[in-house]
Amino acid sequence: MRTRMTLIAAALLASVILLDWLAHSGLAQEKPKAETSPPADTPSVLPRPDFHFPGNVGRTHLHVIDIVPTLYEVIGITPPVELNGVQQKPIEVLSFVHTFDDAKAKSRRTIQYFEMGSNRGIYHNGWMASAISFVPWEPHRTGFDPDKQKWELYNIDQDFSQADDLAAANPQKLRELQDLWWVEAAKYNILPLDWRAVERLNAELMGRPSLTGDRRTFTYYPGQIGLPNEAAPRILNKSWTLTADIEVPEAGAEGMIVTHGGLVGGYGLYVRDGKPTFVYNDLALERFTSTGREPLPKGKVQLTVDFAYNGGAGERGKGAAVTMLVNGTKVAGGDMPRTIPLQISLGEGMDIGEDTGSAVDFTYKLPFTFTGTIDKVTVELK
Repeated sequence: MRTRMTLIAAALLASVILLDWLAHSGLAQEKPKAETSPPADTPSVLPRPDFHFPGNVGRTHLHVIDIVPTLYEVIGITPPVELNGVQQKPIEVLSFVHTFDDAKAKSRRTIQYFEMGSNRGIYHNGWMASAISFVPWEPHRTGFDPDKQKWELYNIDQDFSQADDLAAANPQKLRELQDLWWVEAAKYNILPLDWRAVERLNAELMGRPSLTGDRRTFTYYPGQIGLPNEAAPRILNKSWTLTADIEVPEAGAEGMIVTHGGLVGGYGLYVRDGKPTFVYNDLALERFTSTGREPLPKGKVQLTVDFAYNGGAGERGKGAAVTMLVNGTKVAGGDMPRTIPLQISLGEGMDIGEDTGSAVDFTYKLPFTFTGTIDKVTVELK
């Protein structure tokens, strides 16, 4: 029995991986156009307890979210009502274990709403109504009125590929599903609708709270690595100053002092060949680099990078002037025609004293640990 449960759980997890691949593959624009469901007939292979495969093939309307309760039932897990004193939200999905031994078993999922970027859809008892807000590649979305969206209607039981739009022929059924979408949207906290696109990549523009609150000055010490974006200073589209108090030994120093981001975007302040270097990686399009001409002096050193943003309030991705100072004296700098407008990195955080992610440029090898001593690194937002 345990072997069977393990195999079924593994197969279900493989299905999750397959669904994730489909969502990123562009098939029927599955991910950005979630309202056109089902956009792909996704197979799932589950082993029998006796390891025979009789060729039972069934088609059942399911949603990827149904995999979690199915795993719970297969493995024998009862999800907690409360966890660490926090009341848990109910699982709003359905197990499909009942379909494992019956290829003709009917789906228990009779209704399912869809919404992504105000692309909307509703499935109910074999019917599907959907409405597109914007094409996925449109970055700037203004002037949108959800009441004027064009809706389509399909009988999924007879037209799985959604080729025959019945909206004009059956306006009563369409109205029924449209009203049902609003009911489900209110029930599952989908409202209010938000059709913004590129703004979603920037937590500050979206109005999401920061773990740092309203703090303007941040001080970090060696050992701080992988600090997530929303716990790190929000430096985009504004001016800021970075100050590193370090000590350079008699033999000189090399390595990363502070970095945020990496290969696809970010910045780094490091010492290479004894000289201070600041690099700003503009989304891998260009790496603006400022390097001091002379090696750092021995002993205690204060290394400062002043980043003066040229854009005004609400302007994103404008240029900036960078000035690097050693003990108060300018040693390098320059102007950048543009900066990162929305997000430094999707998965790399902020490191002090080494680079634990991908390199911000191609001049050093990871982890590029700093060989001097770092007292502290301070970031001040202006």
